[in-house]
Amino acid sequence: MQLDMSTVKFSSHGLICAIAQDHATGEVLMQAYMNEEALTKTLETGYAHYYSRSRKCLWKKGETSGHVQKVVSATFDCDRDCILLGIEQTGAACHTGARSCFHDPVIETKKGGLTFLGELERVVDDRKANPVEGSYTAYLFGRGIDKIAQKMGEEAVEVVIASKNEDKDELVREIADLTYHLMVLMESKGVTLEDVCTELKRRHK
Repeated sequence: MQLDMSTVKFSSHGLICAIAQDHATGEVLMQAYMNEEALTKTLETGYAHYYSRSRKCLWKKGETSGHVQKVVSATFDCDRDCILLGIEQTGAACHTGARSCFHDPVIETKKGGLTFLGELERVVDDRKANPVEGSYTAYLFGRGIDKIAQKMGEEAVEVVIASKNEDKDELVREIADLTYHLMVLMESKGVTLEDVCTELKRRHK
């Protein structure tokens, strides 16, 4: 992709801020900087390249660790001095081994957001690949698609029943049960959140 670099507002140090976000779940994974060369390399190769302010050199994310970032979308902010990369992250984004660099909370909340579905998807995937004794998820995978589909049907009926009542908390719990079992069903059949969201986006257009 060719980009007119004169439209990019690099700082006096020749840098712009770059934010890497999981394109499928919306999770913010890391923040770094790009100079013109890093931005050009990213657009040319389809993999995230950054500029290290400490080492004063260009670097490709995951070049040594293998934890590369495949870029599937790139969007400037309104001032064109910051770019948001939608990526497919291989392995961990953080050098500490954490999936995201943002794991040092200052203010915490018990509320969940849509990005939690990405975390749940990874947990369900891990339980399938690495069964843990006593894990209900591993138990479902062990019983196979007939058991998983049966539970899906049961949970769907319970959601319908709860929707006829006036207890919102009960309905939330039943929808949570249904959502969890749906995630297990999706994993058992090789369907991802990305697959579903892609289909919804196609229909929306």
